[in-house]
Amino acid sequence: LVEVNCETDFVARTEDFRTFCEEVAMQIAAMRPRWVAPEDVPAEALEREREILREQALAEGKPAQVVDKMVEGRLRKFYEENCLLKQPYIRNDSQTIEDLLNDLMAKTGEKVAIRRFVRYQVGEEIG
Repeated sequence: LVEVNCETDFVARTEDFRTFCEEVAMQIAAMRPRWVAPEDVPAEALEREREILREQALAEGKPAQVVDKMVEGRLRKFYEENCLLKQPYIRNDSQTIEDLLNDLMAKTGEKVAIRRFVRYQVGEEIG
């Protein structure tokens, strides 16, 4: 279930908009993102991930001055895996979902935004 907003009903009725929404829903089902954008990642989750990445880099014996750069690089990978807008598009991995969104806005001439989504999985364990 995905909420995609646009400024007018005219855009919402276009084939391009509907196709975009379907593609985003398929992306969510296939790639299992946790958040829409990097700014949606809770501070606690980001800090926890940073700490894990820092510990991994130090365990690899990397010098302290290099560790922070490594952590930032690995955080980009974390965002690509967990943030919908940063994920490579499943049909064309040279594009991200953010690229698709920007293409749609260029075609329609209006602001379009992915607000939120919920992903359900049949048979998912509870707890």
